[in-house]
Amino acid sequence: MAGSTLTRPQQLTVTPARAARELGLKRNEFDLGVHLGHIRTVPDEGGGGRRVPRTELDRLRADGDFPEAFQQRVRVVGTTEGADLMDIPAGRFTRLARLGVVAPVRFYLNRYRAVVWLYLAEELEQFAADERNTPLLHARRTPEGMRGLLAEGVDLRPRNWRARYREFLLRTADGPWESAGALAAFLDSAQIAELVRDPYERSFLHGFRPLPPHQGAPGTPAAQLTEKIMTADDPDEIGRLRADLARAMEDARTLRPAPRSTGERPTPPLSPPEQAASRQAPRGLMGWLRRRSA
Repeated sequence: MAGSTLTRPQQLTVTPARAARELGLKRNEFDLGVHLGHIRTVPDEGGGGRRVPRTELDRLRADGDFPEAFQQRVRVVGTTEGADLMDIPAGRFTRLARLGVVAPVRFYLNRYRAVVWLYLAEELEQFAADERNTPLLHARRTPEGMRGLLAEGVDLRPRNWRARYREFLLRTADGPWESAGALAAFLDSAQIAELVRDPYERSFLHGFRPLPPHQGAPGTPAAQLTEKIMTADDPDEIGRLRADLARAMEDARTLRPAPRSTGERPTPPLSPPEQAASRQAPRGLMGWLRRRSA
């Protein structure tokens, strides 16, 4: 009886790899669908990452246009194809992207270690179809204010990508420590040390920091470039991250204090009933819950 009770949750969910196969999706299509919130995942009770409920597979397959319509929603394009979709020169597309008018959803490093930004085709088509954007797309010259920003070297592509990736990490965070780790992933170690002065807390927090995507072998030029893209460098962005991390740490300390020295027993994670009870708690935890549901 005990064995069937333990295995039943696993039977109701599948791994992402299996879910992608059963749905007939390429793994990058599936992963981006999760990233964008189109596919719901749940934590693996055994601690093995995230899983996909079979009810979610049934929901997706119930769409008569699946998988074609879904594949269109997660289709990504680079600069050249994106410019073609918007019927503008590639140079203008790049300028608009640098100014944050269109935001990348992914990136990768090519064999020359150059950053290749990818955009959602659906978003670009919607932007181009909006008549209010016609001046930006087809005016003879870029507006003077924008030209000034470009001359100063403004490039908002990394920041806009970080915003989207941060939203994904926070949406899939399973608790305040995971939320704090997601925020800390975009700050350098000096910023974290200023905010989290307790070495035990810093060490515990570090275990919840997700790695950058496409990191590659540690210490390689590709890994260093990816880490640079992942790390916030704008003062406004850093300030908001620091404020959010400070609040997340308050919630995390309340829910589960970090383990201390080896002579102390680490605080165990809350059981499911305790977690349910914590959702009724006032103070800082409600802030975390509101952010989770936002």
